[in-house]
Amino acid sequence: MAQIEYSGRDNLDVMAHAKNYNRFLLDLVLQNAHPNQSIVDFGAGNGTFAGPIATSHERIVCIETDPTLCAALQSQGLTVVNDLAQLADGSVDYLYSLNVLEHIEDDEAIAQLWFQKVRPGGQILVFVPAFQFLFTSMDRHVGHHRRYTRTSLTRVIQKAQFQITDSYYADSVGVLATLLYKALDQGAGQVNVRMLRIYDQWCFPISRFFDRITRRFIGKNAIVRAVKPA
Repeated sequence: MAQIEYSGRDNLDVMAHAKNYNRFLLDLVLQNAHPNQSIVDFGAGNGTFAGPIATSHERIVCIETDPTLCAALQSQGLTVVNDLAQLADGSVDYLYSLNVLEHIEDDEAIAQLWFQKVRPGGQILVFVPAFQFLFTSMDRHVGHHRRYTRTSLTRVIQKAQFQITDSYYADSVGVLATLLYKALDQGAGQVNVRMLRIYDQWCFPISRFFDRITRRFIGKNAIVRAVKPA
């Protein structure tokens, strides 16, 4: 995989202000992470998650194609590879991918590569934006090819021969917030930092409460956990 410039680097910096959202994602990853595992952060970005995880999980490898982001990851002392294909087959215990698969045109080929690199009994966690009716200029700005449903994401992962262990939605209130963003969208695809902070501080915790009820039906994001059959 060649080095590829990521068009949404500015949005990565903005999302650093979403403290509750990032804490939620970090906890999501850590639910299946063990200190002695070989862990892969597929699409590590600027290290928002790999950095904290590396403090207690030494065997973490960041997969990142953007040269600027690679340099940022290396400056944090993280191990960086720009192509998952460089890792040995069956060498990964746990692979997670947060808001990355939607950037890849041939998502089925990537899921098959994951299957190749994960060991039998190894696990993956995939977190993506959900529902095509929520597609906005921000999706276009950062290079999204699609948004998913639980069904469409599950189909991609199952086609790669993984066994699904769980699938659900997250951030139910975020659906309403995204529809409001879409209604006011002027086409720039930028995130308002002030509004992001307000949503993250006050709305996201409420959203997590309602997710207990809506997680099987609706949410701004879709989540799949799966295992490679032993």
